[in-house]
Amino acid sequence: MPSNQTSRTNMDKRLSGDTVQALPALVARPAYDRSNVVPGIVHLGVGAFHRAHQAAYVDDCLAAGETGWGITGVSLRSADTRDALAPQDGLYTLAIRSSGEEELRVVGSIASMLVAPEEPGAVLAALADPRTRIVTLTITEKAYLRAAGGGLDTAHPDIVHDLANPQMPKTAHGFLAEALARRRADGTPPFTVLCCDNLPANGATLHRLLVEFAALRDARLGEGDNAKLASHIADAVAFPSSMVDRIVPATTDADRARIAGQLGVEDAWPVMTEPFCQWVIEDKFPEGRPAWEKFSVTMVDDVGPFEDMKLRLLNGSHSAIAYLGLLSGHATVDRAFADPAIRAFVDALWAEAIATLPTNAGLDTMSYTAELTNRFSNTALAHRTAQIANDGSQKLPQRIVASAIERIEAGALPKHLALVIAAWIAACEARSKTLPEDHFTDPLDTPMTALLSQQLATDETVAAVFDLAGFARKDAGRQTLMQLVPSHLVHLRQGGVSLALAALGIRSWFSAATLT
Repeated sequence: MPSNQTSRTNMDKRLSGDTVQALPALVARPAYDRSNVVPGIVHLGVGAFHRAHQAAYVDDCLAAGETGWGITGVSLRSADTRDALAPQDGLYTLAIRSSGEEELRVVGSIASMLVAPEEPGAVLAALADPRTRIVTLTITEKAYLRAAGGGLDTAHPDIVHDLANPQMPKTAHGFLAEALARRRADGTPPFTVLCCDNLPANGATLHRLLVEFAALRDARLGEGDNAKLASHIADAVAFPSSMVDRIVPATTDADRARIAGQLGVEDAWPVMTEPFCQWVIEDKFPEGRPAWEKFSVTMVDDVGPFEDMKLRLLNGSHSAIAYLGLLSGHATVDRAFADPAIRAFVDALWAEAIATLPTNAGLDTMSYTAELTNRFSNTALAHRTAQIANDGSQKLPQRIVASAIERIEAGALPKHLALVIAAWIAACEARSKTLPEDHFTDPLDTPMTALLSQQLATDETVAAVFDLAGFARKDAGRQTLMQLVPSHLVHLRQGGVSLALAALGIRSWFSAATLT
């Protein structure tokens, strides 16, 4: 979140519609009249990733004359982003950083901001507005409120609340369902729901969860037209899947000070990112869409192979680097990736994961991993391992566990994939010991802490963690995977990362942290 202690130095101005045209010539700024922009997209979850990714793509479309696609941003929890951007007329700086270089761009596609807990009625009005034709989401994996088996967590307090209070929702499910019900009642076509979070088959997954929520809502409403929302969502609402990719580290006070010095005005919340940016979308938009393909977005019939490659090669290795990096004393991705032992492990992890990807989908895994090598080595980003480590119980199923199960089903042992699960458990154990207590967080922190405090036998600990997180609950290879993890956890506990990697044959390298 933006700091309250940002130094003003000798500047007395803030980035805004009044100051943007006076910025230095090297700073790119919106190439369109923002007063002509009409809201066409509502985005749920206006965090740094959205502002570095989807909002930048929409900004390109607005500059090309497609003025009907302005973004109404919605924060489902915190007012921090609204409070930072409202005084700036929604403008913010996107700092595109590579080793030794930085390019600044002011983005203007977010026309307005709402905070759902403060104004649920205004959020519903924006969603029900006939001009809104697309709703995009980046709310993180945990906000989809899935139970361990993959279905909706119907016992979650926020789900219970939304079913009892449909006009005052708290969750994305509640807002989407009520808005779609209102549009249906008004004769307004449904908007397209475009999930941009790292969920497997994210469009289909959200579709299934929302239909499940709507069915529960229908049951409460009883008979009549109002009680047919589930079938309407199932049959009439488009949920294209998408794959998004861009590394977006957390903004620091040093970033704010540096950006302010270059702009000559303050920006309360600039966003840091890398040059690489990718978006692959299934082309299913009954009510229209921006011409994203003009700006390097890949429109496809099936996003699945691209999604799997990204989840298993980028996100999977990111989690591995995060947990092994934390256990080795590396604060950032580039430092962890520069550790020869971790670097060698990532190569072996990629080899296991690549074997699970389809060979007939046109995927160029060699070029992709070469690009990842460059991205992970970017010293300018300072992407913190602790940031990536958050929410492991929600991320590992699609990033690591799914690949591991497929390797087992193919008759191979996913030893490197299994080590990532052990490293997550070990990193959780390390908090309040060798790591700060709140160094990273997880929705399962409370039960996980209680479980680990029992000091069970290692195999019992692993089995209990699998049960708690719901890892591979319905998969035939679950038992085999659970049997692979304990030996890795023993090595991590007894000799740290260097012993765990040596047990995998990475013997000629030593973690940099062990040499200091």
